[in-house]
Amino acid sequence: MAPISKECDFLVIGGGSGGLACARRASGQWGAKTIAVESGRLGGTCVNVGCVPKKVTWNAAAIAETLHEAAAYGFNIKETAPFNFTTFKHKRDDYIRRLNGIYERNLEKDHVEYLPGRAHFLSKNEVEVDLHDGGKETIRAKNILVATGGHPNIPNTPGAEMGITSDGFFELETLPKRVALVGAGYIAVEMAGMFHHLGSETHLFIRHETFLRNFDPMIQETIVREYERQGIHIHRNSSQSKIEKKDDKWMTLHYTDQSSPNGSTMDLDCLLWAIGRSPEVEDLHLDKAGVQQTEKGHIIADDYQNTNVEHIYALGDVCGRIELTPTAIAAGRQLANRLFGGSQYKDARLDYTNIPSVVFAHPEVGSIGLTEGEARQKYGDENIKIYKTDFTAMYYALMPPEDKPPTAYKVICQGEEEKVVGMHILGAGSAEMLQGFGVAVKMGARKRDLDSCVAIHPTSAEELVTMK
Repeated sequence: MAPISKECDFLVIGGGSGGLACARRASGQWGAKTIAVESGRLGGTCVNVGCVPKKVTWNAAAIAETLHEAAAYGFNIKETAPFNFTTFKHKRDDYIRRLNGIYERNLEKDHVEYLPGRAHFLSKNEVEVDLHDGGKETIRAKNILVATGGHPNIPNTPGAEMGITSDGFFELETLPKRVALVGAGYIAVEMAGMFHHLGSETHLFIRHETFLRNFDPMIQETIVREYERQGIHIHRNSSQSKIEKKDDKWMTLHYTDQSSPNGSTMDLDCLLWAIGRSPEVEDLHLDKAGVQQTEKGHIIADDYQNTNVEHIYALGDVCGRIELTPTAIAAGRQLANRLFGGSQYKDARLDYTNIPSVVFAHPEVGSIGLTEGEARQKYGDENIKIYKTDFTAMYYALMPPEDKPPTAYKVICQGEEEKVVGMHILGAGSAEMLQGFGVAVKMGARKRDLDSCVAIHPTSAEELVTMK
């Protein structure tokens, strides 16, 4: 065994949002000697190939929407040149690089030692790091956090390697002419919307009748209809049998769907797999530490982020529970408080109930709490009351009827007190709107609490406090 070259109070494996938040809190606020190891770029998935560049791209797509909608307000905008995707991509890359630098400086400011390299367990309290510069470090730590995140899956379909994943989306230098996305989760739905509004012919292949199937049925049904209205081609009940190379730029996708049960083909210059993610654990050697995992490889951790091995903890996507960046950040800070913040934080942990989430589709989707089906199953039909509305937001009032996207809200209430146990909203501005309403739901708001708030007029949000 290699000699111990470093010792610390806290070793964090993974420099994504959750790991860095935990490391900085442990060292910067509580003074724990902390080392953070990251094999890629600091910031993890969210900063580099996830939330941040995704939202920047969504902003570009939203601007394209606005330019199209401007005509209804009397603007006559002439395009002198097409959207320059390459220029946009390079500016987005520059922004991400700036963020990488900020993350590294923040670690230094909070006295966290940063080791760029790949870590693997030697035992339950020792880890070896293969450094990017070719060297090695062997670290003995009193406490170890695994926050290595995950990576996108690619199917076993013949020729699947010709496609890209969400990671590859951010490497595209030019906008595809015709793109197929395979998947029905939020990544596929968000990227389909962005491709479409930026100008690509967009095809979305799903296995069932709808997408976003973990969301409330109102959300599923409304967003599917809206994507079809916009001109996105949705291939229901689909499967892909093989992909063949056509030439240097194009490939041929062989598939079946609801319209072509006997099979069909489509030529594409981009194929994107968005069929789920797996935990980044392949070479961690968790077995050497005795850490238990699920069948899919996720690390098993309780509400306090404890694994089955004392002094080894896990959080974020590597656990497969509520895979959202703010969730990992909040869990990481609470874990650091509990481990190093003294007796007042001995029971600190993240409350995983009523965590709001948003899909940056076109239009946006927001959700917190239970779906209608989950609420009825948990509390019984007789104890559930549903308030819902759908309407056209005033912003679209001057547009032709066929160009008006929907807005739809649902509030799910439970018991005589009509406690809000679910809220689901779709329409322009939903992301910003839900952050505020999420506080109310988290505090245990009842329907009469929403009703007691005087409406802000004219807004879409006022519909949530005036429902009958």
